Parts: sequence; structure tokens; C-alpha cells
Amino acid sequence: MADGRDDRRRVFPTRPARVQAAETPGDGLAAPLVIAAVIVAALYFGREILIPIVIAVLLSFVLGPLVALLRKLRLGRLPSVGVAVLLLLAVVAGLGALIGMQLADLSTGLPRYQRTIAQKAENLKSGPLGDIAGYLRSINHQIQQAGAAEQKPQEKPEPGRRAAPPAVQNPDKPLLVEVRDREPGPVELAEKVLAPVVSPLATLGIVFVVLIFILVQREDLRDRMIRLVGSSDLHRTTVAMDDAARRLSRFFLVQLALNAGFGLVIGVGLWLIGVPNPILWGIFTALMRFVPYIGAFLSALLPLALAAAVDPGWNMVLATAALFLVLEPLVGQFIEPLVYGHSTGLSPFAVLVSALFWTWLWGPVGLLLSTPLTVCLVVLGRHVDKLEFLDVLFGDRPALTPVENFYQRMLADDQDEAQELAEVILAQCSLSSYYDEVALKGLQLAATDARRGVLTEDQLDRIRIGIAQLIEDLSDRDDTAPSARPTLAGRLLPSRAEEEMPCEAAPAVPDAPAPDRLPEAWRREGAVLCVAGRGPLDEAASMMLAQLLGKHGFGTRVVPFEAVSRTAIGALEAAEARMICISYLEISGTPAHLRYLVQRVRRRAPEAQILVGLWPADDAVLTDPGARESIGADHYAVSLREGVEACLEAVREVPTAEPAPAGSPVAEPSAAEPRREPAPAGA
Repeated sequence: MADGRDDRRRVFPTRPARVQAAETPGDGLAAPLVIAAVIVAALYFGREILIPIVIAVLLSFVLGPLVALLRKLRLGRLPSVGVAVLLLLAVVAGLGALIGMQLADLSTGLPRYQRTIAQKAENLKSGPLGDIAGYLRSINHQIQQAGAAEQKPQEKPEPGRRAAPPAVQNPDKPLLVEVRDREPGPVELAEKVLAPVVSPLATLGIVFVVLIFILVQREDLRDRMIRLVGSSDLHRTTVAMDDAARRLSRFFLVQLALNAGFGLVIGVGLWLIGVPNPILWGIFTALMRFVPYIGAFLSALLPLALAAAVDPGWNMVLATAALFLVLEPLVGQFIEPLVYGHSTGLSPFAVLVSALFWTWLWGPVGLLLSTPLTVCLVVLGRHVDKLEFLDVLFGDRPALTPVENFYQRMLADDQDEAQELAEVILAQCSLSSYYDEVALKGLQLAATDARRGVLTEDQLDRIRIGIAQLIEDLSDRDDTAPSARPTLAGRLLPSRAEEEMPCEAAPAVPDAPAPDRLPEAWRREGAVLCVAGRGPLDEAASMMLAQLLGKHGFGTRVVPFEAVSRTAIGALEAAEARMICISYLEISGTPAHLRYLVQRVRRRAPEAQILVGLWPADDAVLTDPGARESIGADHYAVSLREGVEACLEAVREVPTAEPAPAGSPVAEPSAAEPRREPAPAGA
């Protein structure tokens, strides 16, 4: 049982505590700003060197699985790297040759395309659009003439005044001088032709050289990265780095396959429509789709313009526009989420900001690399503690944990969003697990703030009302495991699905008997009394426990702390009680009040078993046997699930009476269950 409790308590990863020293605002902000400025300056001024390195690193993630496969075939490290790089070089060379031939073929038809465009423009002018444009121009001309007439009134010539003679022109005319450059020599001509080609070829060569070194020394580079980011915990850091590398490789391969498939379908569609050079536009579309959000639509502009230049009518333009308008939403909204989850794992704002940032730094190449680079940073932030801020800034995961989000929504009195968040979590978790791992922990945060005095009474009332409303809204849900279907995304990225699981999917007691199989004595109202502690939010925990027990067939009743006080416990109706569950979200200081509470309840219901639920699992009472013995309870639980288990175990251990006859308020006790008389008032 102890091991199970530990596993349940580790469902949510705990955040390390951070102790902040007293400092002025400028001291804490100056150092990060200086570091950020230095990094940005280094990225900008070193872009000529960094761009090939970054491209090589990204390509290493794509070729990594291929190299690993070749090494499994006992090909050796260097031959495997050589084969993978040569294959990539062949693909790049083939694509370059195709693009060159397509561009050359496109240039031969440019005069014909210009004539078609000019003819369409003339047709537009002679049609209704031209009439509208001419009407607007005439109105503008009349407005200009009226304004000129108002600004310059006509002057009448005076009688007897002669017109001024024309000005005498300068007889000296300027001479027209033409300056011609000398004809370029063979060396200059070759330099002029080859200069635009040399720079991309040099960059490509640097990329392949760096790529070879990265693939050959992959393990050594990994060890050096581990040394930099987390050498104090080698096992955890190694697992994290390997997992990050696998996930990035898987993501980039899937993204490359999807974009290549999208370009192939676009190329085939343009070929069927009749747009010239469909191979060129297919490759261009596949590359532009790496640009987030607007890449696919920007890639449609040139094919649309070419379709308008080729076809004298508008059928080809409409067919091309329909092709892009149908395929892009289909791939972006349905196929991508199915294959590798929701988009790229980045928040939409982060994708936009990263695109602007990398474009400003590195130009068009930065725009193409913006999404892959940001994905790398987010994955590192999820696995490396020192880089966690990257995941917080750019990742699509919620900034707050489910526990913090629950407390924040309750504090803001936003019950609708709290229920919406609960529905999202309950799609993966059971109701008892949600209460234990989210709702109770959120109430503990509220109880801690209340003890510190930072919550007002009005805020506490709103939280109590909100949690009561939430429990009522979830009353129609059974404590069962949610139905989960294995999807392609789950098979491709199983680690992501597991890390986003907020709590356990299993119910409190998977093998619990059916509710109608419980003895009648345990199904009567008040068979289990859920007594609230003296904390301001302990009654909410009792309501959760009562609801879970009710779903398993127990007859429950929630008892506020005032009903078990020294002055009011004599009026407590406990004749039907078989189990009394006392809930405490926190116990500060000595548990003497809890011991006295147990004693009062024991005197009032001497035959009932008493369970004390200390929902803070690290409370000192649970680790001190002497304190537990002094309290005198029969059972102790650190979660609602354990409370349900204890009640079911009590049902199995204690025999109960047969169902009471119709009309009888109380069943006759059996030999093993003596009659219990109500305690006198004031006991």
C-alpha cells in the first residue's frame, strides 16, 4: 500500500522550490538582458557561419535514423555516414537539376504569357470593370479642375497693356555625352556569371562537411552537451537527451514526409489542370510549407499568376485556387493533428514571433528554419531543467499546472472554465484520480493561503461555492476508467501522450463490487458519515469523498464541523453510521484537537469504525506511530481513493444484517452486530 501511495503522489511532477534573495528590480533584470543582447548580436553577426551549422544539425536529426539503421546492418560507422550523406547529396542535386530545367523551360514562355496578361487587362478595361474605372477617373478629373479654378481666379487684361515679349532662349545648347563601359574580358565575364552560384555552393559544401562530422562524432557531442547541461545527474540527463533526439528526429521526418507529400499532390493536381511546370511548383510548395501559417498560401500565388497568364479564360485560375483551398485545410486541420499531434508543439503566438525573429536575423533562410529551430528549443526546455523557461515561453502546454489552474479558476470565481478544464482532464483520468491529484491539491493551496491570511472571507466563500457547484456538475459521472482509443499520433509520439497525462486513468477500486451488491445496512443514508475538519475548506473534501462513496453504493451524509463540536455533537444522528470519515486538508501544529474530535465521535457512535483522511500525504501524523496511536482512529488515508478502499474493506470484514422489512425504519441487528443505542445528549 505504501508503494502504491508513493506512485500516486508522483503523478504530477513537482517543481523545485526556488528561494529568491532580496534584490532590487534592476539587479535581477540587467544580467538576463545583457546575456540576451549578446546572444542576439552573436546570431546576427555570425549568421554566415551559424546558418550552415544549424542546417547541418537539423539534417543530422533527419539522417540519424538512417545511419542507425545502416549500423544495425553491420555496415560500420563511417560507411553508414557516407552512404547516408551521399544519398542526401543525390537528392539535393536531383532537386537542383529539376528546378534549373523547370526555370529554363518557364523562361522560354514568358513573352507568350505577357501577351496573354496584356490581352486580359484590355478585356477588363473594355468590360464593366473598365467602365467603372473610367467613371471614377472622370469624377477625379472634374474634382481636380474645380479645385484649380477656385485656387487661381481669372485675371482680365487691362486696356492698352501689351503682352510681354517671349523670353529669349539661350542659344548655347548642352551637348549630349554618352559614356560606354569597355567590353568585359573572359575573366570578368566568368566572375559575373559564377558569382551568384559560388556562394550557395560554398554554403552547401560547409553544410555537408559539418553534417559528416556531426554524424561521425554524434556520441561525443552528446556527452559534451550532457557535461554542459547536467553532469550532476548523468542517468537522468542521458535519458532526457536521447529522448529529445528521438523525438526531434521523428518529428522532422514526419514533417518532411508530410510536406513532400503535399508538394507531390499539388504538382500532380497542377499537371492535371494544365498549369506549366508543375514539378517546379510542387517543389516550391513543399519548401514553402515549412513557413508556418502563410507558407502554403504564399506558394499558391505564383501558380495562380501563371494560370492566369496561360489560359485566356478564368477556368484554370479557379481550378488552381480550388486545389490549394481544399488541400491546405485538409492537411493542416485533419492530417497533421492525426499524425503528430496538435501542430508543432508550439503555441501559435510563439510560431509567429519566432518566424519574425529568425527572419529579421537570417532573412529568408531564417524564415524557413524558424519552426524547426523553435521546436528544438522547446524540446530541450522540456528535458533540461536549466532551459525550462524556453518551454514556458514557446511551448503549447499550459503555463500553469492543472492544480494551479484549478485553484486560480476557483479564486477568480470562474466556475464555467473550471468545469471545462475538469472535462478535459476527465477525458483521460478517472473521477477519483481527478479529485485526488487536481481538486484536493488545489484546495490545499487555498488552505495554505487561508492559513497565511492572504485570502479574505469573501474569497473563501467563493471557493466553497465554486467547488460545491463543480462537485454537483460532476455528479452524473461514474468513477470508471475513460475509454481511450489508440491513434496514429499515440503510436508515433507515445512519450508526449504519457507526459501530458495529468493523473491516473484507473478508478479508485477497479475490482469494486456493484453498488447493488452492498449490504442494505451500508446503503442506508448516513451509513457513512463524512465529517469535515475545522479547516475552512475541509467540508469540500468531505463532499468529494461522499460523492465517490455514493457512486459505489454507500449511503453517505456530509456533516459540517459545527455538528461535531462539543456543544452540538449530542444532537448528531449517528444511529445508522457504520463508518465515520473525518477529512483534514492540513493539520498545523499538535493534532490534539483531532484526538479530541475522534474521542467525541467514538462516544457518540461506539460501534462505528473511524477513518481519518489526512489529505496532505507528508503530514507528520502519518510518519509518527505515537501520534497515530494517540489519535485512536481505526483507519488512515492520504487520498480519497484509499478512503474508498478502506470503506469497501470494512464491508468485507464486518457481517451485516439482512435488509429491513418494508416499513421498518431500522433493520434488526444480527448476532454479530449488536443494537446500538443513541448516546445521551451532551455525551
